[in-house]
Amino acid sequence: MEIAIASQNRRTITDHTGRCRRFWIYHVERDPIQDKRLKELPKEQSLHATSPNAPHPLDGVDVLICRGMGEGLQRRLAPRGIRALVTTETDPDRAVTAFLANTLPPGAPHGHSENENNPEEGASP
Repeated sequence: MEIAIASQNRRTITDHTGRCRRFWIYHVERDPIQDKRLKELPKEQSLHATSPNAPHPLDGVDVLICRGMGEGLQRRLAPRGIRALVTTETDPDRAVTAFLANTLPPGAPHGHSENENNPEEGASP
């Protein structure tokens, strides 16, 4: 199983997944974490910037964990086979461990204003 964690700053879980361009990818077999690597995407491959029908570098990921995501993005990920989870957890390693133990604290999806479709506006470093 592959679990992606949205982490724009490489330390904490990102609030706005659609604009995020850095993801920790965890490879897990049963319970122990086998591998962890950082996947960095160019601006044009952020989830908000790509077409819902185009191939994406996160294709093949089973679960995507973040701190904030609109329901529209969750719906866009579902046909790719990606289970999107929003959490209040901020630490990527703890989030994966909690997910595997079925104790990941849930968060709530958030709505978007119309200008949030612009991946450049308000993007994290």
